[in-house]
Amino acid sequence: MEPKRYLITAALPYANGPLHFGHIAGCYLPADIYVRYLRLKGKDVVFVGGSDEHGVPVTISAKKEGVTPQNVVDKYHNMMKNSFEEFGISYNIYARTTSKVHHELASDFFKTLYDKGAFTEQVSYQYYDEQENQFLADRYIEGTCPKCANEHAYGDQCEKCGTSLSPNDLINPKSKLSGNKPILKETKHWYLPLNDYTEWLREWVLKGHKNDWKPNVYGQCKSWIDSPEGLQPRAMTRDLDWGIPVPVKGAEGKVLYVWFDAPIGYISATKEYTPDWEKYWKDKETKLVHFIGKDNIVFHCIIFPVILKAHGDYIMPENVPANEFLNLEGEKFSTSRNWAAWLHEYLIDFKDKQDILRYVLCANAPESKDNDFTWKDFQARNNNELVAILGNFINRTLVLTHKYYEGKVPPVGNLQDYDKQVLAEMATYPDKIAHSIEQYRFREALSELMNLARLGNKYLADTEPWKLIKTDADRVKTIMNVSLQLSANLAILMEPFLPFSSNKLKNMLNLGNHIWDDAKRVDLLSTEHQINEASLLYDKVEDSEIEHQLNKLQATKDLIAKAALTIEAPKPEVTFDDFAKLDIRTGTIVAAERVPKTEKLLKLQVETGIDTRTVVSGIAEYYSPEKIIGQRVSILINLAPRKIKGIESQGMILMAENPEGKLTFILPDAEMLNGSVVR
Repeated sequence: MEPKRYLITAALPYANGPLHFGHIAGCYLPADIYVRYLRLKGKDVVFVGGSDEHGVPVTISAKKEGVTPQNVVDKYHNMMKNSFEEFGISYNIYARTTSKVHHELASDFFKTLYDKGAFTEQVSYQYYDEQENQFLADRYIEGTCPKCANEHAYGDQCEKCGTSLSPNDLINPKSKLSGNKPILKETKHWYLPLNDYTEWLREWVLKGHKNDWKPNVYGQCKSWIDSPEGLQPRAMTRDLDWGIPVPVKGAEGKVLYVWFDAPIGYISATKEYTPDWEKYWKDKETKLVHFIGKDNIVFHCIIFPVILKAHGDYIMPENVPANEFLNLEGEKFSTSRNWAAWLHEYLIDFKDKQDILRYVLCANAPESKDNDFTWKDFQARNNNELVAILGNFINRTLVLTHKYYEGKVPPVGNLQDYDKQVLAEMATYPDKIAHSIEQYRFREALSELMNLARLGNKYLADTEPWKLIKTDADRVKTIMNVSLQLSANLAILMEPFLPFSSNKLKNMLNLGNHIWDDAKRVDLLSTEHQINEASLLYDKVEDSEIEHQLNKLQATKDLIAKAALTIEAPKPEVTFDDFAKLDIRTGTIVAAERVPKTEKLLKLQVETGIDTRTVVSGIAEYYSPEKIIGQRVSILINLAPRKIKGIESQGMILMAENPEGKLTFILPDAEMLNGSVVR
C-alpha cells in the first residue's frame, strides 16, 4: 500500500569534528537522493537530521582542545550544518540534541519507560580510572578487539571490523584518559532488557523484513537475534557529567546513554520542525526510513526499535538502508589520525563543484562492500564521464541550437524510425531510475541516468547535424528538437543526484519546475521556446588540482608517522646490572628458509663467531630468504631457547620497527667481526 507520507532520517553525526567523504557516502548523500526523488514525485516527505552533541567523543574532543563540551558542540554543529547546506543536503531541519525541545522529549521518553517498569535496575562492576577518579564510558576505554585483534578498539565498537562490543569484551583494556589499566568498581544503572523482546524482534525483523532489507542489515540483525548467548540487557544510563540527566530519584550524577538519547533526536527534530510532528511518528500510514552506516545497524534495528516498542506510541522503521565503509586511498578514514578528505575543505578547494563530488561518491558508493575513494578516480570520473558524456551532449545541443536557430527550439518535423526509437527509449528512463532509487540502489540509478546521456551523445554522433545542416536543414530541425527534449528530461532526472547541475541546465533551457513523471514527455520544450545562453556544465579537473590533494594527504601521512614515533611510552627503568645480563653479539645470516605453513616466519642459520645457531624470526613479510643470506645482524644470544612451530629457536635478531610496522635490521659496522659484543 502506498504510504500517505514519508519521514526520512540520516544518522546524527557526532559534533566532535568536521564531516569527511566517508560520512557523506555512508548515509547523507543516499538519503538526500532519495528525498529529492520523493519530492519530485510529489510525496509528502520530511527529511530530518541534526548533530549528536552528547556522548564521550564530544568530551574527549573537549579535553583534547582544552575547552568545554559546549564549546566543542557549538563549533562543530555550525561547521557541519553549513557544510551540509553548501553541499546540497536538503534537510527540512538540521537540529541539535542540546536543544531544550530535545532534552525535554528525551527525559519524558525515559520517564515513560521507567514508569511502565520497562527498565531493570542492576548493580554491576564497571571500569573506573583511579587516577582520573571517574567511571569510564565505553569510548573512554580502549583495548584489543577479540574479533580482529585491532589494538585500538573502543569499549562499544571496533571501528576496524565493525563489531559491536562491550567494555568487558576488550583484551588488555586501558583508560583513554590516563593510559592506565582501569579497575572494576560497583555502580548502579538502568538496563533495557533486550532479551525480553527477542521473539518480537524475530517476528518483526527476521520474518517481516527478510526480503526487503539489505543483506548486510538483515544479516547483522540475524546474528544478534539468533546468537548462542542471546540478546543481553543493555544499560541506558552512564556515569558522566555531560549529557541529559537521568530523570529519576537515585540517579544523581548519571546521564542518559547516548544511544538512548540520540535516536530520539529524530523525533525532537521533527517536533521542532512542525506542530504536526505526531502524524509523522505515530500514524501507521507514514513510512519511516533510517539512512545509516553499517556501524549503526544494531542501534537502529534492535535497540531503538525496542525503545519505541517499549514506549508503545510510535511507528517502526520500514527500512534501514545501511552502506558499508568508504576508504581513502586504500586506508580507512580516521578522524583521530586526520586521515580524511574533509567536506568543508573540498568546498573551498573545488568551489561551486559540489556535483562532481556528489557524482563520484554515488558512482562509487559502498552499497554492498567497502569501497575506496582515490583522487585519481575522482579526476577520471569527472573528465571521462561528467565532462565527456553528460556535459558534452548538453553543450553540443545548446550551442548548435544557438548557432542555427538563435536559441529557439525548432519544430520537430517528420520523425524517422531512429528518432522514434530514441524518444521511446528516453521515455523509459524515469521508471527505470525510479525503480532503482526505490530499491535503494543509487549507484544503479545514477548509471541509468548516465545511460540516458549516452543515448543523447550517440544520437548526435550518429546523425551528425553539423554536417547535415548543409544538405538537409529540415532534418536538422528534427534532430535538434529531439536532442533538446532529451536535455530537458535529463534536467529533471538529474535533480536528485546533481541538483546544482540540474538547476544550471534548467536555467540554460529556460525550463520551469516539473515533476518526475514529466520526464516521460517528448514535448517539454515547445516550438519557438527561447533558451538562454549556453555554458559548460562541467570543467575538467586538472592534474595540478589532484597533485594538491595528494600532497595534503602525504603531509598528513608524514605527520602520522612522526607522531607514531612518540606514541609508545618508555618502559620502566632497569638497572645496569639488568642490562649487563643481555649478551648481544654481531653475526651473519648464512642460511635462510621459510617455515612451512606460516606467513611471517623464517628459519635462519646465524654465524655468531661462537657457533652457528638456529633462530626463528618473524620477518618473512619484509625479507625473502634468498636476499638476506650474508646479511650482517645484531643477535641476542643468551635468550632462553624456545620451540616455535616445532623448531628450537636459540636467540633473537634485533630489529627496528617504523611507524607503519615495517621491520629493518639493526646493522653492525662492516669492520666488526662476528661475535663482537654490543655494549
